[in-house]
Amino acid sequence: MNDTSPDIAKMVHERYMQMSGEQRMMIGIQMFETARKIVLSSFPDDVSESEKRRLLCERFYSKEITAKVFPKESSS
Repeated sequence: MNDTSPDIAKMVHERYMQMSGEQRMMIGIQMFETARKIVLSSFPDDVSESEKRRLLCERFYSKEITAKVFPKESSS
């Protein structure tokens, strides 16, 4: 879905292109960390740390990748 007008999309793109590569990278890192915190906050409080890591991997990447990264835990 894209609900951004072409004029606004162009303006945003131009602003990003005025930033240094380091600034753009930091924005990406901050956005990922925010998404990570949102996902973690959706898990029940009683989930173990190892299960949180597995669920986080599954949510961001897929069950197939998670099964490769966490082979023993994913068999359940």
